[in-house]
Amino acid sequence: MGDKKDADIAVLWQSARLRITDQFTIPPEILNVGDSVIGTLGNFSASIGKAKSKKTFNVSAIVAAAMVNGTVLRYRASLPEDKLKILYIDTEQSPYHCQRVMRRILCLVGLPLDKEPQNLEFIALRRFTPEIRIAIIEKAIYQTEGLGLVIIDGIRDLAYDINSPSEATNLISKLMQWTDERQIHIHTVLHQNKGDDNARGHIGTELNNKAETVLQVAKDEKDKEVSVVSAVHIRDIEFDKFAFRINDNALPELADDYVLKDDGMSKGFSYTELTEDQHYKALTVTFSEQEVMGYSVLLESLAKGYSSIGCDYGRNKIVKLKTFLCNNRMIVQENKKYKYNPDFHY
Repeated sequence: MGDKKDADIAVLWQSARLRITDQFTIPPEILNVGDSVIGTLGNFSASIGKAKSKKTFNVSAIVAAAMVNGTVLRYRASLPEDKLKILYIDTEQSPYHCQRVMRRILCLVGLPLDKEPQNLEFIALRRFTPEIRIAIIEKAIYQTEGLGLVIIDGIRDLAYDINSPSEATNLISKLMQWTDERQIHIHTVLHQNKGDDNARGHIGTELNNKAETVLQVAKDEKDKEVSVVSAVHIRDIEFDKFAFRINDNALPELADDYVLKDDGMSKGFSYTELTEDQHYKALTVTFSEQEVMGYSVLLESLAKGYSSIGCDYGRNKIVKLKTFLCNNRMIVQENKKYKYNPDFHY
């Protein structure tokens, strides 16, 4: 028995060796917020937030974007053609409430409610024990063909003790194994502590240490109808936080006016700073040499354009200005490129 184990370890050792001549490809990006990458194949991410912060509504938007490889809220998805399948796992809610989440996702992208979606499978695991939940998830991950994205809404329920270091390590090791071996992306959801902004327990600590991106969903202190999404940890460039509210159809929708009022006025740009005519003149100069441009070129061109009207902004303020202009459709983004919309209404 010992010789067999030694032989198995020897095989694993050889398979784990890394050579300078090995060829690797950049992990495909499948989830973005603006120009920021929040999810790649072979990695995992997380959403954290306190109770009633609308975490599941936020995740619904991520899934909806992935279902159509489009944009919902600020999430833009681009799953490869051979990895279009999405697996949504809920560990907390009853089948009735899980189906409401599923209906919400379909409504967000205009899909019918009387026909099963081809690329979404929903699994409700509330009635099972943690070890059975893990076993079911693992079986589904390894036997689902064309899988690209997995949502685990309620990762806390995959452990008996959220403060157990060994359970947390084993669980995060599973996430790393599943994402690496199946080349998928897993997005998990976890509550924050009531008394602070830390993700709960040892599982939360391990998620913060190992996740590609950790998103925070938080209710605004002044307007409880609005939830704000920000990145508390991200390997790529940080994105500008955005806000959403729940509309009359019980669907999340962007609250651009709130974001502009909050970020713009308190952090460097407001509606009252420049007139419509000033924006028009500056943007005409900005796009005078190129009609379409990428993110970095856009920031440089905006600096020149607004400098032409006497506004010499630093980079931080230019980034805020870019967000302001995009939110007001003065600049529009298509396929990671930006162009001027001269028909904007300010």
